[in-house]
Amino acid sequence: MAPRPLSVDEAIVAPITAVGGAVAVVRVSGRGAWRVASGVFAPWPDPVVARRALYGRFVHGDDGLALPFAEGQSYTGEEAVELSVHGSPASVRALLEACRAAGARPAEPGEFTLRAFMNGRMDLTQAEAVRDTVEAQTDAQLRHANLLREGALRDRVRAVRDEAVGVLAAVEASTDFSEEVGDLDRPAARARLARARTRLAELLATADAGRLLRQGATIAIVGLPNAGKSSLLNAVVGAERAIVTPIPGTTRDTVEEVVEIGGLPCRLIDTAGLRETDDEVERLGVARSVQALASADLVWHVFDLGQGWTAEDQALTTDRPTLCIGNKADLPAAAGLLPEGALSVSALTGGGIEDLLRETARKFDHAASAGPTVAPRHSPVLAEADRALAGAEETLSQPVPDDLAAVELRQAVRLLGEVTGETTPPDVIERVFRDFCIGK
Repeated sequence: MAPRPLSVDEAIVAPITAVGGAVAVVRVSGRGAWRVASGVFAPWPDPVVARRALYGRFVHGDDGLALPFAEGQSYTGEEAVELSVHGSPASVRALLEACRAAGARPAEPGEFTLRAFMNGRMDLTQAEAVRDTVEAQTDAQLRHANLLREGALRDRVRAVRDEAVGVLAAVEASTDFSEEVGDLDRPAARARLARARTRLAELLATADAGRLLRQGATIAIVGLPNAGKSSLLNAVVGAERAIVTPIPGTTRDTVEEVVEIGGLPCRLIDTAGLRETDDEVERLGVARSVQALASADLVWHVFDLGQGWTAEDQALTTDRPTLCIGNKADLPAAAGLLPEGALSVSALTGGGIEDLLRETARKFDHAASAGPTVAPRHSPVLAEADRALAGAEETLSQPVPDDLAAVELRQAVRLLGEVTGETTPPDVIERVFRDFCIGK
């Protein structure tokens, strides 16, 4: 897919709220936005007073509000108007058609935010956080997205970049103006680079928390057949999501459901009971279970308290983070059969479920309470920047000319700018905005 043209020479229009509610808002932004609004809304004032709402009627017969923004005052930084109409699909569709007839073209997904970025209203990390905000499902996700929109990640990356720029400036000054400024203070330069690399290491260490916050956690529910895995899923979800029978091997395929645990969306995967079987369908289900187990962020290993923790259960253990869960605690035979460190629950009565959810939340607390974190796009770029800074630090510890470190320092500065947007290639910008929704 070719990068979209980065042009702001035309007015664009799109709804910025969901269609179908009581009220919908349609935004027109770009050069000529007020002219477009004057063609679809009356009475249109002359002169226009920015940020003063107007009541009137639209050309398609609906009535509502128009809120004009002058250049430099709107979300995009452009001349813009936000038009509020009744939220029926017919009214919104008619208004969009009228705006297009008056000279505005339909906005592409993410184009309002793209223009805000291009006009300096936000950096690229803040633009990415707009999508995180729109997609947030939990309070923790929203808190984190708000933190990034306020520039918390940008500030930390720029602090590293400022250190690199400062050392680069000192290297270039000592090279070009050695008689005026003297020799480079190499120990001080290396100290600044070490400080920058420490900050980079701290940022890179947030990658896992960032992944959990943005994508949620995956929890595989595994165990022997008839241990109560499906019953546990149903108890946590609060609905009969998985089929439950006394017959071992009922679950033939993975069953998934998303619930919020500790501020994170968690994808619970109920798996087929792990055992050797001659049933082809069940064998395929077991294979999927093994795959889910290998990629899970956390494993709920369910065993039957009536049977206790068996050698077969022990054989299923992996190196994935795991909670051992003894099910059927409501049965008298369960007494004394709980291994040390395991949790006791009853999927039938709900007993112990809250303790299970609290312990699960503790496993992900580092993500739910995290400060600004890096996204998958950022990690490889920051790691490469760290290697460049390490190279410059090593160069400045060797008996070689100072200016040999300048190449690596310039590379680090460029890479850090890719994260915040100062030096990001157009194709990367295209990828950042490709998955935005219409109206953002």
